[in-house]
Amino acid sequence: MLQAAGHPPLRRREPGFAGLAWIVVGQQVSTASANAIYARLNAAFPKLEACALGAASDETLRGCGLSSPKMKTLRAIAQALETKTLDLDALAAMSAEEAHAALCAVHGIGPWTADIFLLFCLGHPDAWPAGDLALQEAARIALGLRTRPDTKKLEKIGERWRPHRGVAARLLWAYYRVMKEGRAGMALA
Repeated sequence: MLQAAGHPPLRRREPGFAGLAWIVVGQQVSTASANAIYARLNAAFPKLEACALGAASDETLRGCGLSSPKMKTLRAIAQALETKTLDLDALAAMSAEEAHAALCAVHGIGPWTADIFLLFCLGHPDAWPAGDLALQEAARIALGLRTRPDTKKLEKIGERWRPHRGVAARLLWAYYRVMKEGRAGMALA
């Protein structure tokens, strides 16, 4: 995989509220749509602070392009940060499981969002977003599986790479991108 894909890029986002907001904004929309919504959010809230976003009107947030569920999630995160039931800074020192559980305790943050935040915002070496469809398909191709593993199966597969599952995820995604683009033969030549 490394020979075909090369070293995966270290894509990192801000580790605080802004990074988590970016992930929420990007859920289930195209990259172009996520970028447009996030740009409008940054224009409306230049510092993108949780308290300001949490206090914003529905009209303002809708004007940025946020759906009602995303507004609800961002407000729940803002509330959790304000009441200190969520401490984003403390997550980096926790195990992947503990940090995942702390994030998922906030209404609207699911397993995928938690793991993507841990991986791309905190750089957690053992974050493993087993529910990510591209990661599942990458594992299918890389491991020569007949069918794409579901979340449960990918969790089990990921155990072999513990405590560096995040590194494995990045490599699998990079490999998947090369295979999808049909560049594998060129990379190996």
